[in-house]
Amino acid sequence: MTELSHIRNFSIVAHIDHGKSTLADRLIQMTGTVAERDMQDQILDAMDIERERGITIKANTVRIEYPAQDGETYVLNLIDTPGHVDFAYEVSRSMRAVEGSLLVVDASQGVEAQTLANVYTAMEADHEIVPVLNKVDLPAAEPERIKEQIEDVIGIEATDAVLISAKTGLGIPDVLEAIVKRLPAPTGDRDAPLKAMLVDSWYDSYLGVVVLIRVMDGVIRKGDNIRMMQTGAKYGIDKLAVLKPKMVDIKELGPGELGIFTASIKQVRDTKVGDTITHDKKPCDKPLPGFKPSVPVVFCGLFPVDANDFEDMRDAMEKLALNDASFTFEMETSAALGFGFRCGFLGLLHLEVVRDRLEREYDIDLITTAPSVVYHIHLRNGDMVELHNPADYPDPATIDKVEEPRIKATIMVPDEYLGDVLKLCQERRGIQLDLTYAGARAMAVYDLPLNEVVFDFYDRLKSVTKGYASFDYQMEGYREDNLVKMSILVNDEPVDALSMMVHRDRAEMRGRAMCEKLKDLIPRHMFKIPIQAAIGGRVIARETLSAMRKDVTAKCYGGDATRKRKLLDKQKAGKKKMRQFGKVEIPQSAFINALKMDG
Repeated sequence: MTELSHIRNFSIVAHIDHGKSTLADRLIQMTGTVAERDMQDQILDAMDIERERGITIKANTVRIEYPAQDGETYVLNLIDTPGHVDFAYEVSRSMRAVEGSLLVVDASQGVEAQTLANVYTAMEADHEIVPVLNKVDLPAAEPERIKEQIEDVIGIEATDAVLISAKTGLGIPDVLEAIVKRLPAPTGDRDAPLKAMLVDSWYDSYLGVVVLIRVMDGVIRKGDNIRMMQTGAKYGIDKLAVLKPKMVDIKELGPGELGIFTASIKQVRDTKVGDTITHDKKPCDKPLPGFKPSVPVVFCGLFPVDANDFEDMRDAMEKLALNDASFTFEMETSAALGFGFRCGFLGLLHLEVVRDRLEREYDIDLITTAPSVVYHIHLRNGDMVELHNPADYPDPATIDKVEEPRIKATIMVPDEYLGDVLKLCQERRGIQLDLTYAGARAMAVYDLPLNEVVFDFYDRLKSVTKGYASFDYQMEGYREDNLVKMSILVNDEPVDALSMMVHRDRAEMRGRAMCEKLKDLIPRHMFKIPIQAAIGGRVIARETLSAMRKDVTAKCYGGDATRKRKLLDKQKAGKKKMRQFGKVEIPQSAFINALKMDG
């Protein structure tokens, strides 16, 4: 059992690529938590996809024992959090489990949009924050300027920031001392009834559901009967352990400690993140304040390329939802694509990660429909319906107004690219809220419609700023706008998988681009095929795919022109009849490519 004064719980927060995971590696290595032969880079990033993309997706924890300079041994519980905006939810709940944060800032790049977002999350959780300047060994590092920037932009004292290089190990002992000296010890009462917070849970194929908890009060032991206060479910604890990346069994967890347990829980659904865990016979009087559940903001359809994979895909989705509480799905069918699922995500990177994991871990080929957001449609009879899929758009005559979700975007960008960024935001129907300077970099705050951001805003932002801009957003609520549903008709039949919600002013441009693209993608038939984009009954763009022709006049040589004319007229009549009854086969590849639109 560890005394409270000898425990420190902290998380590492930073912008993407400022060196969080590398710093975690050095702390683990320097304290000898993992044997040298088992050490590898980004040791806490367990998923293949995290290692491959070089990003952290799931918050991971590790327990480090550190003999400090004052002769005492301290137990440090570290949570390494994701830096990407889509996983801000992971960050916020990790913050609640710890008392302090190391704020890592790149000594050459300075404060970025995500740095701000994550620091504010830490401040909301009442954290003590220790600034750490990483990469001070780079020739471009300017620690003094960055310290001033931290004070100006974030408003926290940075004169005694720790200077380190996580890659070479420079300054790591100073970080360990700063954690012990400058971060507060946790509080808690060992003799009170058990009160523990459920921080995370995941599925392990050998152990079943593994639950990560932070004990606030009381003691939890192996064999205890516990109860989850939100769900009311009761379990007996089979295994209690701490993570020193690998699991190490222990007998009990006291106040202020982080650890994991397994209790024959069948589904991760049964474990609500933020729930309070207490003893069944002697419960605590009131639960901890939970988290706001994460709300998906981007929706898209996922369909298996081979319809026979549908059952496998359903199993895969359920297993994935076990590990990822913020991913939601429900069944849907489409005339063009067959059976599939309508899925909700926290953002586009989250969508990509889930899709990659389905394809890689479960070996299923997928088609992803165009991403869309949730619209609020107010009907004339006073009802409000949520529209997840443009194919379900109600009759326009019954609609009073359509509201779309808006976000508040913070963009940090070097001065020379500011013009391009402002132009991009204007094109996307943005409203400028604020523009300030932090040194040579501008910070633009915009109110943007989420559906304009969902497509390829991030890619465009990176390309107009040569990769120097950083971008963070938060949801701001709904606002009315002039939005319409654009349908795509092929041979006068609507194709539901390709319909989308657009702003009326941009509908024609989007429609024309889609028709041109489909003209190249749909193979030619024996009859000509019109491809149209329409709003309601009005066609706004059209392309015609010409027919394949057989040379029916080949056997006429010489003779009267009327003989050729007669054969051509006969062919024409046949093609007209064919067009009436002909079915246009749109290959699956055409769907996949058409949905990658928006150049």
